[in-house]
Amino acid sequence: MNERSVGVLYLVATPIGNLADMSPRAVEILRRVALIAAEDTRHSLPLLRHFGIATPLRALHEHNEDVQSPRLVERLLAGEDIALISDAGTPLVSDPGFPLVRLARAAGVRVSPVPGPCAAVVALSASGLSCDRFTFAGFPPRRGPARREWLESLCERPETLIFYESGHRIGDFLHDLGAVFPLSRPVVVARELTKLHETVYATTAGEAAGWVAADADRRKGEFVVLVGGAELQPGGEDMDAEAVRVLGILLRGGCSVKDASALAAEITGSRRRALYTRALRLAEEIDHV
Repeated sequence: MNERSVGVLYLVATPIGNLADMSPRAVEILRRVALIAAEDTRHSLPLLRHFGIATPLRALHEHNEDVQSPRLVERLLAGEDIALISDAGTPLVSDPGFPLVRLARAAGVRVSPVPGPCAAVVALSASGLSCDRFTFAGFPPRRGPARREWLESLCERPETLIFYESGHRIGDFLHDLGAVFPLSRPVVVARELTKLHETVYATTAGEAAGWVAADADRRKGEFVVLVGGAELQPGGEDMDAEAVRVLGILLRGGCSVKDASALAAEITGSRRRALYTRALRLAEEIDHV
């Protein structure tokens, strides 16, 4: 099948809901590779059958990828082409596959992406929030205290934030979001993207949890939650010069933005959130020196 001495690892994006979003190139590659590594073979089989793809499957998920990845790289080095797919969307975006890609690249195997849907980008494009700069934060921590602390570390970031969350935790996540973020911060809740009951709902941090709680159907499916970025204070001239000096010392000394702003607030008495915003800018300036 493959005349090259080394195979190619294809990262093939699959639909996030609507099967019509499967690209002809994705179908062609999945038909001709020697093996498809799938996050959940039971989930992927109906998709492959729909497109008449009979290529052998092997499970590659978070519980076995450290063992399976070297074996797959051996087959790639022997000249076989392999495709990697996740349950939905683009592989590796909050899905398994990183160990395989890292090992393949280290072994000199060509890794070729076959682009297609990605829930984070799909939701961002339809959200009405700024697309110029964004941070994909992935899935939040599952436990409340860790989740709230994590959200606090993101609260003052100036770019649009993108989160994934499951239906059975969406209520708790949005409740914590409203407790940490300013109540008026813009929030967009997206669910069932590309499906029959697709919803892209614009709300605020203070009202998002209540909107989801009001209807059981609104808690079904997989969610993308987008949060508008914090507004940076222009110039920051009103901030005490000593606080800025302390921030700079801490950041240059290796402190993270979060730790530097917390310590500077304790030392100088300045507001932690204002310090965090200024620390983000200072950290970028330091990185570019």
